[in-house]
Amino acid sequence: MNQVKNDIEKTNKMGTMPIGSLLLSMAWPPTLSMSINALYNVVDSVFVAMLSERALTAVSLVMPLQMLMVAIGVGTGVGVNSLIARRLGEERVDEASHAASVGIRLAFVNYFVMALIGIFLSSSFVGGFTKDQAVFNDATTYLKIITICSIFFMLQLAMEKIIQSTGQMVLSMIVTITGAVINLILDPILIFGLLGAPKLGIAGAAIATVIGQAASSCVALYICLRKISSIHIKIFGFRTDRRTIKDIYNVGLPSMVMMSINSIMVLGYNAILAAHSTAIAVLGIYFKLQSIILMPVFGLNQAAMPILGYNYGAKKKSRFMETYRKGLTASVIIMIIGMALFQIFPRQLLMIFSASDNMFEIGIPALRIISLCFVPAAFGIMRATVFQATGNGLYSLIASVVRQLVGILPIAYILMQMGGVTLSWYSFPIAEIMGFILSSILFRKLYNTKLVQLETV
Repeated sequence: MNQVKNDIEKTNKMGTMPIGSLLLSMAWPPTLSMSINALYNVVDSVFVAMLSERALTAVSLVMPLQMLMVAIGVGTGVGVNSLIARRLGEERVDEASHAASVGIRLAFVNYFVMALIGIFLSSSFVGGFTKDQAVFNDATTYLKIITICSIFFMLQLAMEKIIQSTGQMVLSMIVTITGAVINLILDPILIFGLLGAPKLGIAGAAIATVIGQAASSCVALYICLRKISSIHIKIFGFRTDRRTIKDIYNVGLPSMVMMSINSIMVLGYNAILAAHSTAIAVLGIYFKLQSIILMPVFGLNQAAMPILGYNYGAKKKSRFMETYRKGLTASVIIMIIGMALFQIFPRQLLMIFSASDNMFEIGIPALRIISLCFVPAAFGIMRATVFQATGNGLYSLIASVVRQLVGILPIAYILMQMGGVTLSWYSFPIAEIMGFILSSILFRKLYNTKLVQLETV
């Protein structure tokens, strides 16, 4: 009983603690954990690049389906996180627990979707983008392993979002870091056959990832069952009602589709670059490096999500808006620093991946041009969090569609025809400015229709 009271008090800090201190205390754990995870992904690509540039191209080719897997898992998790946080803010604790239980069940459904894709579509997907047999073999092997074994990834994401929804970010950090560290240790061992292990090449990278995810899901399960007493998760003995699923996917589905659109965008860009295998590898490198800059921003937004949701549910307008302003300011500062690094040190960044002369020629202007989108992206990311926290995920979806499908791909294709690969990179900053304008309009609409009606507390 005392533990339940303590957990509720920890959650209630989202309605009472000074916003600056609250945001910082909740942001540093996911920021640290995601930064470590992003660093792992970079190191993973570095190890793969040591095998060959073809191996690096293979990993870049499967990135769209990896992003789809992330989209399905994270989208569902975001919906669960938002619903739990709002119900806790409304003091509807039983409904919050029910939402968490439904979220776990949905993770299993998500797994079956990805497993079927991995079993039946891996070869045809990869074959559509390369005729190089070595690239095809590596990409197909990697893709099948990570999709067929994605149950651990889906469960990890679901339980992480449940933990985050209660404001306990340190526990969420432990989950993420566990998997990242294990991945980092196992990668070179399984890829290169160290310490008596078989030399598995690119398959070793995939297996290391799966083992890390399995470890993270076990830790997350323990935390959910033993450390989060304010929410009671059930696997059996309850009914999955349509209303809860609808409430989850009112936020989660737009988020899922939004992230899936990102997958489609990368898929489309790979198709545009199909004749330039080195450019495909460069694009993959950019996304890996970009993730290191984005992780602190996403950490801030993971912290902001339950704070925004809680105070929206509790009708505390002043705390809601203060969270938005301070989260946005910090995000913009981080992105300015990231842009400066890409502008000043593009060669050094590419050298990490054993870049060839051809990769330097394509990659240096690519990193400098694409990074111009960082600052407007900060606004889009923070506003998407506001939309999701208030149950208006459709706004995030609209902005993402305009930015990535209406913006990036058509513009990239046109610029490619006009001036080749280098000119095509300008599609990223152009599209991001389009997204900034649209998200500004949608945020103003949300404020005038819903936020202005909240009590000023």
